[in-house]
Amino acid sequence: MGEKTQISALDGEGQIPAYVERPAGEVKAAIIVIPEIFGVNEGIRSKCESYAAEGYLAVAPDIFWRFAPGVELNPDVEAELQEAFGYFQQYDPDKGVKDIEAAIHWIRREKGIAKVGLVGYCLGGRLAYMAATRTDITCSVGYYGVMIDQMLDESHAIANPLMLHVPTADHFVTPEAQKAMHEGLDPNPHVTLHDYQGLDHGFATEFGDRRDEAGAQLADSRTREFFATYLG
Repeated sequence: MGEKTQISALDGEGQIPAYVERPAGEVKAAIIVIPEIFGVNEGIRSKCESYAAEGYLAVAPDIFWRFAPGVELNPDVEAELQEAFGYFQQYDPDKGVKDIEAAIHWIRREKGIAKVGLVGYCLGGRLAYMAATRTDITCSVGYYGVMIDQMLDESHAIANPLMLHVPTADHFVTPEAQKAMHEGLDPNPHVTLHDYQGLDHGFATEFGDRRDEAGAQLADSRTREFFATYLG
């Protein structure tokens, strides 16, 4: 069973609530789990539990803590989906990356864990890319990250491994955007992109209507292998 904690924001703005799952045995590294636009809900907590079972300290910060702290939404409920879109419009990703940096510092300084990975979904997938360009995260993984094609001018700053899972039928990321991502990132030796033919946004969610079992299993197996390689 996980626990809740507080992480000091870098700018003194306040305390970032976070959900933490600890391994039963030795901690080999840490993974920051960045949610979709639905908050640290049951699915994100389940992902944290899975990473903890593999020996990682899993930390899921509340990305909407500034204006909707503690919100948990179900994307299969239309009213909650629309509520989440509203929060997405309010969210400042530049502050979000600083919150990720605060989590990295908390893990390394307070928990004494040097290797820190990150995995993010949807908006969190975009933040995984931004963490790779703007922080010293050990490695990061993004699932169906949105708007990455608009930030390719930052790609030169990627110095550590980044893996992106790209469903080709993502109705939030156009074929043109996907093409731009491949053209901008495929030449970068630190970046690996995996395409999932015919799959849509949210295919690797833990629960609900959007999950594609085969696609989720394949992407998650690649993520586990990636973390085993770079987090040891």
